[in-house]
Amino acid sequence: MLEIKDLHVKFHTRQREAVAGVSLTIHDGEILGLVGESGSGKSVTAMSVAGLLPRKQCDFSGEILLDGVELLHADRQLLRKVQGKDIGVVFQEPMSAMDPLMIIGRQVEEVLRIHTDLSREERRTRALAALAAVELPDPEGVYRKYPHELSGGMLQRAMISAAIVARPKLLLLDEPTTALDVTIQAQILELLKKLNRESGISMLFISHNLNVVRKLCTRTAVMQRGVLVEEGDIDTVFHHPQHPYTQRLIAAIPTRHRKEEAP
Repeated sequence: MLEIKDLHVKFHTRQREAVAGVSLTIHDGEILGLVGESGSGKSVTAMSVAGLLPRKQCDFSGEILLDGVELLHADRQLLRKVQGKDIGVVFQEPMSAMDPLMIIGRQVEEVLRIHTDLSREERRTRALAALAAVELPDPEGVYRKYPHELSGGMLQRAMISAAIVARPKLLLLDEPTTALDVTIQAQILELLKKLNRESGISMLFISHNLNVVRKLCTRTAVMQRGVLVEEGDIDTVFHHPQHPYTQRLIAAIPTRHRKEEAP
């Protein structure tokens, strides 16, 4: 489905490569968790897949194939056809990513306006269905609201609806729950599981939080300083981590036992 082959990305302002030889595969219907601390290269990897690299500001090499179509070196015309239609993106901060001057419904419809010949009423119907699919109460009301009128959790659901409205093959989620409280975070994770189960959409879920990845993903890959250091199914990586960095990440996860021992 998605193949990343020997991806290298180096920004002109940095001495070290942001991504150094990463190779990954995501299968149909799979949720892969990409884990690492800030600066590990996980977001740059995702932006490379989405075609959002600032090409004039970096050097890059390798291959990124979506169902056999090469994206890393694709021209802008091909990328515009893929973005939104075949690949949806959900960012960490929905308030920053959404237009504050446009109602939610119009923003959800935008990808349909670009990629389909649907009428305005048909786009509205699809947008309302997408808002309902992410379990927003009163989709009609949310459709007419502006971003500042929604809570953080509702706004993130609205952003997910915009990412899935065109029924893409792949959803890239860049720390989508980091800015949310624990209760809302759990609800968003359950929503993503449901969307994956019901639609079969593949997902690349980026997080620094291994606990979150463990709850959602079937497989995980760990990055450190631009390098992929470990990859495997969730249970194997958690119970038998091979790389010292992965071992340290797992050891840093708070547990009830550790809390009881803390002074």
